[in-house]
Amino acid sequence: MQWKIHGERPIYENQWLDLWFADVETPDGSRFEHHVVKLKHLAVAAVVNDRREVLMMWRHRFITDTWAWELPMGLIEADETPAEAAAREVLEETGWQPGPVRPLVYAEPAAGITDSQHHLFRADGATYVGPPTEKNESDRIEWIPLTEIRGMIDRREIVSSGCLVPLLYVLMDEGIR
Repeated sequence: MQWKIHGERPIYENQWLDLWFADVETPDGSRFEHHVVKLKHLAVAAVVNDRREVLMMWRHRFITDTWAWELPMGLIEADETPAEAAAREVLEETGWQPGPVRPLVYAEPAAGITDSQHHLFRADGATYVGPPTEKNESDRIEWIPLTEIRGMIDRREIVSSGCLVPLLYVLMDEGIR
């Protein structure tokens, strides 16, 4: 059953997100205005070294006032591919230059309200270049053993869906439960 869109109009727009009203009609004939959040798309990288550790950052998210471990991630700029954005974010946020990034999985985390696309990548190996150039991202940067990831998820030390999805894929690829 497909909803019909009769039109859209912006309510608010800025460099991070746009809020729109969509004039929609549901299959039962009901018609109303639905809020739509349009976001820039996201690239995320799970960098795994030869010791089966993943590169992660301990950071605070002010919106939820919580601390958690996250993978390097960021918005895809207009002049770059998702893979280029993932590699750029790893270097900027951690100071590590990842090996070649390869697609891991694609996700739309909240398709009922937003058009956000998450392009999730894996890189095997990285070379330390120097301190991160992005100074506002994290308090700590560490290589975390993959065998500890499941427990960290269970303890809510990793909560971002942009991190959970690629990490679970990496654990499956590595045969870790």
